[in-house]
Amino acid sequence: MADPDRFTPLPAQAPPSSSAGPLAWVRANLLSSPLNVAMTLGVLYLLVSIVPGIIDWAILKATVSGDGPNACDATEGACWTFIRLRFDFFIYGFYPEPERWRVDVVLGLLLLVVGPQFLSRFPGKKWIGLFGLTAFPLIVAMLLMGGLFGLPEVETGKWGGLMLTLVLSYVGIVAALPIGVALALGRRSTMPVIRAICVIFIEIWRGVPLISVLFMASVMLPLFLPEGVNFDKLLRALIGIIMFQSAYMAEVVRGGLQGIPKGQYEAADALGLGYWKGMGLVILPQALKMVIPGIVNTFIALFKDTTLVLIIGLLDVLATVQASIVDPAWGNVATEGYLFAAFCFWVFCFGMSRYSQSLERKLHTGHKR
Repeated sequence: MADPDRFTPLPAQAPPSSSAGPLAWVRANLLSSPLNVAMTLGVLYLLVSIVPGIIDWAILKATVSGDGPNACDATEGACWTFIRLRFDFFIYGFYPEPERWRVDVVLGLLLLVVGPQFLSRFPGKKWIGLFGLTAFPLIVAMLLMGGLFGLPEVETGKWGGLMLTLVLSYVGIVAALPIGVALALGRRSTMPVIRAICVIFIEIWRGVPLISVLFMASVMLPLFLPEGVNFDKLLRALIGIIMFQSAYMAEVVRGGLQGIPKGQYEAADALGLGYWKGMGLVILPQALKMVIPGIVNTFIALFKDTTLVLIIGLLDVLATVQASIVDPAWGNVATEGYLFAAFCFWVFCFGMSRYSQSLERKLHTGHKR
């Protein structure tokens, strides 16, 4: 019988380059078939044809310096001077300049609240998230509106730009999720009256476009209110956005609830849990985890739908760009303006998408293939 001590283990060796590494990835994903080879060559041709021109226009021949529209008269590239000089308007709208520090404080607090959520490990992460859902909106309202603690009051009609977009989307996201969960539970309720109310609410709000909801909230609603009673225009827009997105969120959550096996409900009952404890501890955590992509997709749609508040006279970041490019003094700067607006939306939407993917990986329990 051979002595096992006589055998020495071979040193670890790297896999062959044909099965691992960049070359293997290129061969497997880009050159695996004649069709993939043709598509790869076509994409490379487009990149070579388009990218140098974009770099030349956006960087090499672009103009950044200057103090007015005349700085871009002789340029053949992008006029980034327009973005630089109108940047404050794109961020703050008509918010009074001496009080813009309040907006800066709000944006800084927003970064401190949202930033830790993108980190896998951060001390007090849960408490920061709870603060962002409860006290933070109240602090934002106090700072931006003023009228308390000696802060001058600023009318919501002067709010605009990226600040307004973030306010509408953040408040809409924070409020639409719990209302949508409640509507989803109500639609699956065994009580006919509650189920009927939730079904009617969801189907009515899902059956009309958001632009008509905002129009009704701004123009038609005051006609039905008693004389002397009036709501702030921004508040009416927020209510319309929240109700509209809550109906869509309810259907997303209902899909998750329907995907939970019946055995999970029976397990909650076997543990002696009541309806609310069973939902809160067993059913809803699983359902919400299953529909994270759908929830984030609804949030992204909400963020982009905030551009529709232009119809009621509120200027979000896209509306401020549109209001600036029509200035005849600047000439043709529409491309630069819309690129700036698109970049703003892409940054936040891409951030939400990446966060949802990291959250899915963190909550993954191995039940999916």
